[in-house]
Amino acid sequence: MTRKPPYRGSGRNDVWFAGSGLIALVIWGVANHADAQEAEGPRWSANVAVASDYVFRGVSQTEEDAAISAGVDLTNGAVYAGAWASNVSFAGDDDTGIEADLYAGVRPQFAGFDWDFGGVGYLYDEPGALDYDYIELKAAASRAIGPATVGAALYWSPDFFGAAEDEATYVEANAAFSPADRWTVSGAVGRQFVSSDLDYTTWNLGAAFALTDALAIDVRYHDTDEHDLGDAYGGRAVASLKATF
Repeated sequence: MTRKPPYRGSGRNDVWFAGSGLIALVIWGVANHADAQEAEGPRWSANVAVASDYVFRGVSQTEEDAAISAGVDLTNGAVYAGAWASNVSFAGDDDTGIEADLYAGVRPQFAGFDWDFGGVGYLYDEPGALDYDYIELKAAASRAIGPATVGAALYWSPDFFGAAEDEATYVEANAAFSPADRWTVSGAVGRQFVSSDLDYTTWNLGAAFALTDALAIDVRYHDTDEHDLGDAYGGRAVASLKATF
């Protein structure tokens, strides 16, 4: 999850509060209209990962350096919520070092698809004048076809990362395939649209291997079509090791 193009703008907190209310409204509405799923009670899980780079939508968030991240998730039937954090580093910014994401949503099953409706808030430890904090609303769907799973996702932000009131939309098609026990090959192609016209396409392809039931390694290649924007947008191979509890 640089996640973001190198935008700069003035701080705005009103969009964050308004967007949070909209996220809650979307989740409430979908949860009340989706097909009911059997409640199993709340379940907690946690994860810790190390990676050679933190790449989000094809762009390095750590200036191509290593990243350490951790997260926690709570699920109750189809409803979920969680938090995740990682170190970050942006060119020309010596003050920002941490990203913390808060997310919630609902994952119903209907019409033969697994759905995901929710929202994500991205928070940074920057002083505020750079306007890094932002929210995204999410709608995604996927379907298993034999040993493969195909899906698509749509994200929308009313006031994108560092962009002075710029809307942004990200669309993605993705697929995963399990050719053998403990192996998963997956990839995605996406397009980031920003109202200030700094749009780009990104893609990734890689393979994951489950070392144990709780530990997995992933090796993946990321790239974009905007190498002229800087090294953060260039092609790179990333290796990560993730433990889930």
